Amino acid sequence: MNGAKSLVQTLLAAGIDTCFANPGTSEMHFVAALDQVPGMKCVLGLQENVVTGMADGYYRLAGKPACTLLHCAPGLANGMGNLHNARRARSGIVNIVGDQAVYHRPFDAPLTGDTAGMAQTVSAWVHTSTSTPDLGRDAVEAVRAASTYPGQIATLILPADVSWQEGGVVGQPLQAPQPPAIDGGAVERAARTLRDNSDVLILLAGPAVLAQGQALAWRVAQATGASVMASYVTSHVARGRGNMQLERVPYNMEAAIKALERFRQIILVNATPPVGFFGYPGMPSIQHRSDAVFHTLSRPDQDPVEALQALVKALGAPEVRMPDPGPRPEVVRGAPTPEGLAQTLAALMPENAIISDESISYGRGFYKFTHAAPAHDWLHLAGGAIGDGMPVATGAALGAKKQRRVINLQADGSAMYSLQSLWTQAREQLPVTTIILNNSKYNILIGEYANVGATPGETAMSMLDLGNPALDWVRMANGMGVDAARATTLEACAELMTRSFDKQAPFLIELMI
Repeated sequence: MNGAKSLVQTLLAAGIDTCFANPGTSEMHFVAALDQVPGMKCVLGLQENVVTGMADGYYRLAGKPACTLLHCAPGLANGMGNLHNARRARSGIVNIVGDQAVYHRPFDAPLTGDTAGMAQTVSAWVHTSTSTPDLGRDAVEAVRAASTYPGQIATLILPADVSWQEGGVVGQPLQAPQPPAIDGGAVERAARTLRDNSDVLILLAGPAVLAQGQALAWRVAQATGASVMASYVTSHVARGRGNMQLERVPYNMEAAIKALERFRQIILVNATPPVGFFGYPGMPSIQHRSDAVFHTLSRPDQDPVEALQALVKALGAPEVRMPDPGPRPEVVRGAPTPEGLAQTLAALMPENAIISDESISYGRGFYKFTHAAPAHDWLHLAGGAIGDGMPVATGAALGAKKQRRVINLQADGSAMYSLQSLWTQAREQLPVTTIILNNSKYNILIGEYANVGATPGETAMSMLDLGNPALDWVRMANGMGVDAARATTLEACAELMTRSFDKQAPFLIELMI
């Protein structure tokens, strides 16, 4: 068999059964192998940043890596924004990136680039295969790297001749390494800190904010009086009834500093000390108090459930019920507001829904109005590179096997980075309801402009305004095969949401805010 067939068979044997693709000429033998070897679900994205974002969303719901298929250095470059986000989200992805044939590379053809150098910036593992018989072995190493807890990006660079030459050998799957063991000393130090202090914050991140981690953290908090928060940079949170009424560290620097100022002791559970996204004139970089003492219960590469179970045992913390968040909200009527939209969402979302949230500034207060919603998963932009909400929603729908409704809360400006996701949703008939929050501007940047001490004038506003010409999301969605409608009131938005939830198909609501 040729190298391409050995690669497909190796990926399938290692548990990779979904490929998000935007291929080119150097990948045609791999495309042929995907056609000839049964078992791989192939999903086309019309731009590479959609492809990589879909792979991120898929991992968050499926709990296992997919592979991407990208075309040479420029294709990888196009997908790097959402690979950055996926790296910050600690999602497992195997990138297959085509490259010039080994013998052709010295001629510096137009698409030749430093593929490995670019891949290093967003990958934990990078390797260029140069031998067809070794390709299968290289592939199992890539899958092993991507599957390393809690998830990593692995990039396998595939020269075209390594793909088409005969002599391929199917690699034998390798077991992913176990997470490093929890340090018993760290558990005892955390327990002692909780016993001896009243100003303790337990800061959760990574898998610690899923249901099992939250239940354990709540037991610790109830037994000790400690407070619990989630890191702002959190990719996937279990929310709604049966979960903690958990809030994240705020994005805004002043709000974050105020929220953390009373905590002298902070226990990190897969989290890192909170810092601002940016430096601002006259503001510190850190969001915590300068004399705060940090205690690492578990690092991001360790299992937080194991760590919290050990802490519960050390404290003798009894089982406790989650507090009742109160009655489910009712649909709000009238002009759209962030609070009204959040309550309406909580009133209507189906059981076990998935929220892909790239609402940016409009949605920063959504949490406190949605605690009484049915249990659901909430997916966040983890790396700050805008343009992941729509592809993450698309990948999440596939990772959930189309069995759960995905609701994409999407700012209009960042949606333009990856609106091609709508086409894939239509092609795959995915149950995704997209709510475009159309304020016709980069509102977050207007706020950031003020944060650096300036008032936007005509030239500045021309770079922050999206209203000239106006974006028509209904027509753009229709042009990609997605049914859509515009709403100017919350009751109209509610009616459209309800209608969309009854269909096994994508739907877009352009909400004028």
